[in-house]
Amino acid sequence: MAELKTKKNDSDIEAFISSVENATRRADAMELLRIMREVTSDAGSMWGDSLIGFGSYSYTYKSGHSGTWFAVGFSPRKQNTVVYIMPGFEEQTDLLGRLGKHKIGKSCLYLNKLADVDLDVLEQLITVSYEKMTNDRPAENE
Repeated sequence: MAELKTKKNDSDIEAFISSVENATRRADAMELLRIMREVTSDAGSMWGDSLIGFGSYSYTYKSGHSGTWFAVGFSPRKQNTVVYIMPGFEEQTDLLGRLGKHKIGKSCLYLNKLADVDLDVLEQLITVSYEKMTNDRPAENE
């Protein structure tokens, strides 16, 4: 069974953000860092070399593979900033409709720049995701 390559580590978040070449993405990353720290009351951690995650949850697939992943997070990429909304978006259609310019994948919210979105709505999406992943999950062995 393949081992998950992206793991939580002690790398410096601010140093990583400072290394982001695009000035808009760098500024957006600092704002997302502020928002996520406020929402989660967690300082955050680097996961791999380009993901910033907050909180964590454990999972076990039907195959038996298990692991730990962050509850919410983001990554300033070259093409866009990706916000990781781990429970997905099925229950968030109202918020997505009010968010502003974005694209979505299964658990990824792709933003060109924060100026394109309503930050209050984005904060609500992050809050709902974090609460769902940290409070609504069944206890182990249930």
